[in-house]
Amino acid sequence: MPTERPFLTDPSPAGERPAGAVPDALYDLAVNRAWLVVRGVGHADALSAWHARTRFARRVPLEQVRRSLATHPGPGEWHWAGGPQGTWVPGRAPFP
Repeated sequence: MPTERPFLTDPSPAGERPAGAVPDALYDLAVNRAWLVVRGVGHADALSAWHARTRFARRVPLEQVRRSLATHPGPGEWHWAGGPQGTWVPGRAPFP
């Protein structure tokens, strides 16, 4: 049995610097999941902890995620689509 536990790394508040461009689908997923965290917990402070502990989300800079969340249109079912240059689209995200 391996002694290394690669999926149980300590959270990094600074996140990880992406080595290249973040794929649009990954960006969309990060914003949509971040919205669920903020909506579920009720405050944006939980976002930093979520981002630090979520491996895929750390590939997307937290400030970019926050900028996208700041443009959320309000009540109703919305999801982010289109990568960093995207926008909120009515309806549920095609990928949870």
